[in-house]
Amino acid sequence: MPVIRKTAHAVVALAIAMSVTGCATNIMDGIWGDDTSSGSSTAAMSTGVAPDMASANEGQEVAKLYNEGLAALADGSNKTAVKKFAEVERQYPYSSSATKSILMQAYAQYRQGHWDDTIVAANRFVTLHPGHKDAGYAYYLIAVSNYNRISDAKRDQTATKQAVAALEEVAQRYPGTAYAQDAAQKVIVARDHLAGKEMEVGRYYYRQGSYLAGINRFKRVVTDFQNTSQTPEALYRLSEGYMALGVVSEAQTAAAVLGHNYPNSDWYKDAYRLVSSDGQAPVENEESWISKAFDTINPL
Repeated sequence: MPVIRKTAHAVVALAIAMSVTGCATNIMDGIWGDDTSSGSSTAAMSTGVAPDMASANEGQEVAKLYNEGLAALADGSNKTAVKKFAEVERQYPYSSSATKSILMQAYAQYRQGHWDDTIVAANRFVTLHPGHKDAGYAYYLIAVSNYNRISDAKRDQTATKQAVAALEEVAQRYPGTAYAQDAAQKVIVARDHLAGKEMEVGRYYYRQGSYLAGINRFKRVVTDFQNTSQTPEALYRLSEGYMALGVVSEAQTAAAVLGHNYPNSDWYKDAYRLVSSDGQAPVENEESWISKAFDTINPL
């Protein structure tokens, strides 16, 4: 029975917490509260990059209503802001403020932690105005709403996969923007989360004695999620599984690759003890899939 005593979940949880809360606030134009009874803690966790908050300057009436929406946002009255921007769209449907009001409704919903409503409004914006200068920001709101739905690694990862795809698209299509930079940072955390799911399932298989099934999960981490915090443990688990199956050469290769790329890792110390005999260091088989998978690795 393998020793299941360490996980990378704490690393993932900390990374997600930092990315969703602290890190993103550095590029926020402002963080406000909420006027809803659902509590402001959810909104506080959903901080991201704010849209252009410039006041409207067209016709007096439409500008007044739009700017009231902005004032509501500044006061933390997100629910009121949604109503104000919806009124701009209803009363002045052909104005430029009406166009921007759709996006601002999405942002106000995002501020409340209403991810589904954010996605609906942002999708409506890009559908109606695909060539608008703020279309990229709308895509960003869709991406980070999916990102904020990421749950712990034991649950279904559909939202995580959607978030990765959407965040990568934003980062690639709109380089140089603040929201593209934020999206790129979130991709790292989301990919780590997907790797964490593979690790969780792999450990489960090991506990059941299904070493081949577990090895396939850890193999995916090594091949598909190499530049994540999960990789050192995945290599150790490969050593563990191969040793349990009596495939010593592969077990030693996993340990040797782990030592080469992460020499100071506690996982390497454990792997070294596991596969070494007579004080000899693990020997790498350069023809192994493990060695070939790490030909181009960029270690953390």
